[in-house]
Amino acid sequence: MRYLSAAQYFKLLFGWRVQKLSIDGGFTCPNRDGTKGTDGCAFCNNEAFNPSYCRKVGSITEQIDEGIRFHRWRYRKTSCYLAYFQTYSNTYASLDILRQRYEEALSHPLVSGLVIGTRPDCVDEEKLDYIASLKDRTSFVSVEYGVESCFDRTLHTVGRGHDFATARNAIEATASRGLHCGAHFILGLPGESRSEMVAYADTINTLPLNAVKFHQLQFLVGTRLADLARRSPDNVGTSFCLDEYIALVCDIVERLRPDIAIERFAGEVPPRYQAFPDRAWHRADGRLVRNEEIGALVESELVRRESCQGIKYGRE
Repeated sequence: MRYLSAAQYFKLLFGWRVQKLSIDGGFTCPNRDGTKGTDGCAFCNNEAFNPSYCRKVGSITEQIDEGIRFHRWRYRKTSCYLAYFQTYSNTYASLDILRQRYEEALSHPLVSGLVIGTRPDCVDEEKLDYIASLKDRTSFVSVEYGVESCFDRTLHTVGRGHDFATARNAIEATASRGLHCGAHFILGLPGESRSEMVAYADTINTLPLNAVKFHQLQFLVGTRLADLARRSPDNVGTSFCLDEYIALVCDIVERLRPDIAIERFAGEVPPRYQAFPDRAWHRADGRLVRNEEIGALVESELVRRESCQGIKYGRE
């Protein structure tokens, strides 16, 4: 392949296919409980990304069992699973609560590691030390941070509640403990030009990251950005057509450090969560373009360009 995919990366680490199982650990967020805000970030409707099998319908163990049943029909050769604490901020609780929930997941016989999704302002030295200690008990421990943007003005505009320095400090503290570290970024946030989005790669390259996820900005039902877009559609972020987005992503990939795994190029939510369904990506035959198709489109564009991940890294 022309880029380092998550499938390639995990096969190198484990020697076989690995599947993440999303878990709702019952956590919340400082942007929702009143610590920093009550309405969440301007783009966030976390429910839209939460798989049906982990909507707090049972214990963590029950969610893992249901997730395995959910994925087995499609990925029959998978025998190794990572418990992915995905919903909201999964380090936003006392150490005792974190210990209880993480260790319940690790006690499952088919779970080979943890992936912990959280905000950069929801970790501290004590929590990171504890998470690092779990490496002695399992094959893989990763912390994924929702960074979203490299620009402080953007983080302020969307009500993120922290600056980029907070993200950098959290990532560096995580990596210094030998933990696998990932980060999420949203392309198309309000006020960012195309050249600034491409320059994300240059900033990402300076961070001790193992993996990244990119998402296109989506206007989701119930979010402040969707409400603003209805009132002022030309001034609230960027809605890309599919070809524009693939070209942008490829420009980023060409500059991205070649050792960073790219776990995702785009986000996908059920149509009922889309505030503007007409902006969804469709193929010529009218079919919706599914998230798993984006990687193939990126690969095709890189082939057309005779290019690959990192070809421009360190050259500009």
